[in-house]
Amino acid sequence: MSKKQVSPWAWIPSLYFGQGIPYVVAATTFSMIMYKKLGISNADAALYTSWLYLPWVIKPFWSPFVDLFKTKRWWVVSMQFIMGVALAGVGFCIPAPFFFQSTLAVLWLIAFSSATHDIAADGFYMLALDEHQQSLFVGIRSTFYRIAQIVGQGLLVILAGYLEQKFNNIALAWSVTFYGIAAFFICIAIYHYFILPKPNNDNAAAGNKYPIEGFISTFASFFNKKGIILSLAFVLLYRLGEAQLVKIASPFMLDPIDKGGLGLSTSDVGFVYGTVGIIALTVGGILGGIAAATHGLKNCLWTMVLAMNIPNLVYVYFAYAQPTNYAIICSGVAIEQFGYGFGFTAFMLYLIYISKGEFKTAHYAICTGFMALGMMLPGLGAGIIQESIGYLNFFIWVCICTIPGFILTALLKIDKQFGIKQKE
Repeated sequence: MSKKQVSPWAWIPSLYFGQGIPYVVAATTFSMIMYKKLGISNADAALYTSWLYLPWVIKPFWSPFVDLFKTKRWWVVSMQFIMGVALAGVGFCIPAPFFFQSTLAVLWLIAFSSATHDIAADGFYMLALDEHQQSLFVGIRSTFYRIAQIVGQGLLVILAGYLEQKFNNIALAWSVTFYGIAAFFICIAIYHYFILPKPNNDNAAAGNKYPIEGFISTFASFFNKKGIILSLAFVLLYRLGEAQLVKIASPFMLDPIDKGGLGLSTSDVGFVYGTVGIIALTVGGILGGIAAATHGLKNCLWTMVLAMNIPNLVYVYFAYAQPTNYAIICSGVAIEQFGYGFGFTAFMLYLIYISKGEFKTAHYAICTGFMALGMMLPGLGAGIIQESIGYLNFFIWVCICTIPGFILTALLKIDKQFGIKQKE
């Protein structure tokens, strides 16, 4: 199995925790909060950080090259070292005169390295473990990825907020935060260099024509699937409202009351959105999985679609009433994120459903690319729309944007038995 017998417990938690952090830092609310605090407008921050999704959109196109050159282990460790250095680069660029352009350039490197790391890490997982171990540890890898989200969107934002108060210097606070993340990544790369097992089957495929030729035929077969246009429309539009909401939620909470926001501090946002929100998201995802396994995707679909979209009304209430009660804000975010987690289960199961067949692994990778595209495109203009019409009208617009998802849901055809746990 492996040249070096190492317990999966020694590397799976750290590998998937390390996989989650750079994605959170580059492509989610972390970078939006940072740019908001550094004085960048909602329009510019949303536009340019949305482009950071692009490496995840196109990663299926270069995944064959990860197979062709070097080992999965080499790619994992190398990408972690690169991300560690790049994270330090962001910290170095923040105090610079042209910090927006320079930090975005480095975040692009982080995003590309992170997407490549995802390909290699998932491949390594399948090579280093047998089928039984893969099933046994799939929950562990998901758990530590979620923990990374809590740390990235919660604890790290809280840390940055604490340092803002301590230093009385926002740029210095975020710079030090990035240096800390960089130090962690260098340490985790060194740790994995020594601790990751060396599977006998982890070899480069150079000289084998299959990866390229096979990729072309596999890609073509995906678009020949029956009803694929409708399926892709659903994938792209299911989160049309949520993709815009997620870009503006944090700036909305940070903006003062007189500008239409909730006037929360950086640390408060880290706790509300990055801790309470992520925990609610995780619970919603777990319960969604149980519901789908019990009743099947088709029978749960409408419930999950409603759970995904109706709670967006929470932000309409927030923008209208501008509550100052911290418990109310936490409760509202928890409701919205719980619904998102519950509804997202249907989305992920549908990706698996349309990936069925001979090339299910490759087709699923293509689906995740379209999934990322469905987050990237709406996010590009979210800030521009918000600044044009204000927070209240923006969140009403978000609710209107859920309508295409409802229409496409009504048109889907799904096997009634899909997702239901079969009796032995």
